[in-house]
Amino acid sequence: MLTIGKLAKQANLNVETIRYYQRIGLMRTPEAINHYRYYNHRDIETLSFIQKAKDAGLQLTEIKELLQLQLDDRVQVRHVIAHRLEKIDIRIQELQALKKRLSSWIDECQSTESDGCPILLDLKQQRL
Repeated sequence: MLTIGKLAKQANLNVETIRYYQRIGLMRTPEAINHYRYYNHRDIETLSFIQKAKDAGLQLTEIKELLQLQLDDRVQVRHVIAHRLEKIDIRIQELQALKKRLSSWIDECQSTESDGCPILLDLKQQRL
């Protein structure tokens, strides 16, 4: 049995992170015994699951959904992961467009002989 401080230290997390996970429903909040809440091995496993899922690029809402699934619910697990993959593909496209825009600014800045910086001029143009 661990207190929240010891749990946080073992998981290499901040106590407030654990409390946040509890507030949003990622982790259980154990009942207080003599003014202390005690955590067990299952809570350590939950924190490990959350960290591994975050490292894989999943959002907390997706992690919460996965935590609620059963081990044999492969269809729903694939659905969650496929949905995340779609979001990642969209973000990659956005980043590639941004990279192209910034690269063109650098090229324009190097090749332009005008007095003003074309990057700043472009940024100052009011196009909303």
